[in-house]
Amino acid sequence: MATKLRDNIVFRLVSRSVINLFLAIILGLISTALLFMVAYFLSGTFKSMYFIRGVGSAFLDIFGGADTGAMVIIGVASLFYYIVLQWGMLKYIGNINQNVKQIAEGKLSMNHQLPVRERSPFGSTAVYVNQLLIRLQTALDEERRAEQAKNELITNVSHDLRTPLTSVVGYLGLIDQDRYRDEVELRHYVSIAYDKSQRLNDLINDLFEYTRMRHDNISLKLEELNLTELLKQLLVQYRLAFQEAGMEGYLHGADAPAIVKADTTKLLRVFENLITNGIAYGKDGGRIDVYLVVLEREVRVDVVNYGEPISASDLPHVFERFYRGDKSRTQWSGGSGLGLAISKSIVEKHGGVIEAFSDSRQTSFRVSLPKAPSPVKGPRPGTEVSR
Repeated sequence: MATKLRDNIVFRLVSRSVINLFLAIILGLISTALLFMVAYFLSGTFKSMYFIRGVGSAFLDIFGGADTGAMVIIGVASLFYYIVLQWGMLKYIGNINQNVKQIAEGKLSMNHQLPVRERSPFGSTAVYVNQLLIRLQTALDEERRAEQAKNELITNVSHDLRTPLTSVVGYLGLIDQDRYRDEVELRHYVSIAYDKSQRLNDLINDLFEYTRMRHDNISLKLEELNLTELLKQLLVQYRLAFQEAGMEGYLHGADAPAIVKADTTKLLRVFENLITNGIAYGKDGGRIDVYLVVLEREVRVDVVNYGEPISASDLPHVFERFYRGDKSRTQWSGGSGLGLAISKSIVEKHGGVIEAFSDSRQTSFRVSLPKAPSPVKGPRPGTEVSR
């Protein structure tokens, strides 16, 4: 209650005004007493100053006597002191108003901070205005970043769509103009056009998936999932891809079940992206190791490849859309540049964290997910529970 009263500007303003009023009255009494003492001293000590007593008596008689006249003098002095005391307080709110006006007119930037006087009733107002300015500046910065991200997204999507589309249009144009030697070359052109159209389809699907994940337009079908079995099946599924890349995949720490609450389809997409990424960029290492660790409150999966490391400057950006570690926009890896961004969104929607680590020896992507709560074992039917 006391804290609320201290934060209430009306309470603080009234309190300060009452204090100033008492101070003004006290100063008025002191000033009036000093005035009378000085007047009597001067008129009694110096004959040339005797007229002061006459002027004072005449002044007091105007108000009907010494008592009333003294009260008038005290009142006037107290009013003067009260105005002086209040002026300092009101001048501060005037300065706040002037600063806010200049910010609104654009003469001062949003980074400008109002001076804060903690002992002033309006000190909290200055603090709140400063906090508001900080939040407005943050909102403006976020809006600029969002606008820049949107422009970059449009540019990157246009680039990635145009590259395979140009190939499709070119080869279909050759077929339409009968510019092929025989049926073998015709089938070759059709095959290339089909592969590029599949590339377009994958990119559009990834972009759609990323947009849905980023805008919370998707619901998760959560169920208990054993990550041990999922990863085992996934490595078997990628056996052919490993062979074609001259690699091998190994799962470590799969002795015990690792149960999480997850959307199986979405989480499968995450580990597919990580393994595909490892095959694309870690061929030189010859293997991919998947480490599964069950902790007290979470399950941790590390997907490790031993290819070319990610530079320290690039590492913080690997989960940004259209990022590629080689900084090129070539399609040798077959990725859309959205895989890791989609993975990050999926993991975060599951309440987890995805991280990347890289050094000269290995590159690791770590997925940490909340462990599913163990079922509470209750008493068997028909047994008594002692209390």
